[in-house]
Amino acid sequence: MKSRNILLSLALSMVCATVLAQWQWIDKDGRKVYSDRGPPLDIPEKNIVKRPSGRTQTPTGSAEAATTEGDTPVAAPQLVASAPKTALDKELEAKKKAAADAELARKKADEDRMAKSRAENCARAKQALATMDSGVRVGRVNASGEREIMDDAARAVETKRIQGIMASDCAR
Repeated sequence: MKSRNILLSLALSMVCATVLAQWQWIDKDGRKVYSDRGPPLDIPEKNIVKRPSGRTQTPTGSAEAATTEGDTPVAAPQLVASAPKTALDKELEAKKKAAADAELARKKADEDRMAKSRAENCARAKQALATMDSGVRVGRVNASGEREIMDDAARAVETKRIQGIMASDCAR
């Protein structure tokens, strides 16, 4: 009884090993293909990624080891030329193009928004620089919420900051 169980488990493990035998190759479109049959004849040897262990290549469409009782080879099946694009392929391409167009439109909108923001910052900086250069007393609110008048050193620091803003936003 015990030897029968061992024999049965050995037989099942051999069956499982043949189920795991798969071919793996990269087709002409660059996609990985998995199959229990060999790749078509038009797939070059370098594109075959994995073969089942202990097997030689038997590409699909070749005269496989199919023979009749008289050892006369059976005619090999003809390779089908690549099928024309289906409606699903065309729909997928249309969706990809629409997604690319939407991404391009989003980038353009972002660039336009940034350009508008820079133009507004430039206009504000020019106005602030004109105010600083006019000699008018300028006040500001300090950290404790009190209003203070800017002295010459604070005006020079603020003028330098405004010129930096103008250099970055008005130059473009």
